[in-house]
Amino acid sequence: MAVFPAPGSRRRIRRAHVMVAGCAVALCTGVAAPAAADGGTTATKPTIVLVHGAFADASSWNGVVERLEHRGYTVIAPANPLRGLYSDSAYIASVLDSIKGPIVLAGHSYGGSLISTAAAGNPQVKSLVYISALMPDVGESGMTLGAEFPSELGTATKSVPYRAGSVSGTDLYLKPDRLRPVFAADLPESTTRVMAATQRPAATTAFSETAKVAAWKHIPSWFLVAKQDKTINPDQERFEAKRAGSHTVEINSSHVAMISHPDAVTDLVLQAATAADSARPALAASGTTHGALADTALIGIAVGSLIAGAGAIILGRRLRFPGP
Repeated sequence: MAVFPAPGSRRRIRRAHVMVAGCAVALCTGVAAPAAADGGTTATKPTIVLVHGAFADASSWNGVVERLEHRGYTVIAPANPLRGLYSDSAYIASVLDSIKGPIVLAGHSYGGSLISTAAAGNPQVKSLVYISALMPDVGESGMTLGAEFPSELGTATKSVPYRAGSVSGTDLYLKPDRLRPVFAADLPESTTRVMAATQRPAATTAFSETAKVAAWKHIPSWFLVAKQDKTINPDQERFEAKRAGSHTVEINSSHVAMISHPDAVTDLVLQAATAADSARPALAASGTTHGALADTALIGIAVGSLIAGAGAIILGRRLRFPGP
């Protein structure tokens, strides 16, 4: 015959149900609250800064910019003055100072020298990306590296004196008939004719001034080696990348890989951006990653289960031993 608890026991059982359920909800909510406090948003993506090299302008990055923006990144491709390593790197550093949040900094050709200097001492720069680039160590210049690893660039340039107010010097241009074979052999001739007419010269000081710092010694780097490069010797690119411990890829490209192979260049920049995003120590404690959300939810479920189990034991004891 079934035994029913007395009316007073029923009231105590109902109160126990409410207490257990309330504790479970409160404790689970308390555990999950840190993850939900920010609405589950992910970390801000780094701003990507793309620095062009000599004989070019920022439009050389157009294909890469379009692809990165399509992936939701903010991209800046500043105009490189091409007047000298010291002044140009100071200018790029000032651009970096205007950016809030983490930065991925990429440079092509001579732009590699600039990012190696401009990033020094800037904690916001999380990754450096070199695209068939110069990557000098302290005391090295583009000229000293080129002397150790000769290329066809020396036969493809012409010198033109310039004056700018009280300042004078020498500019280097690519000879129009040498631009395509040495600089951009995998682009259509119609494109390289326009590039020859619109090229921006670099002052000789861009290649003669020696590096005073080398940010790649302290910041993770990625390097794209252009195996068909006639402007910078591919062996020089391999040497630089190996010395820096860079994450390296090699592709069959001319010197201007960002124009002829924008997908490959974009992929490498995205690798650096993703690594920079996941490596930021603040993320580990922010509770905003999917893993942290999942862990928090599991903890809440586990705590709730324990409380529910404890409540069941209490209720069972009360059913077996009803109080007065």
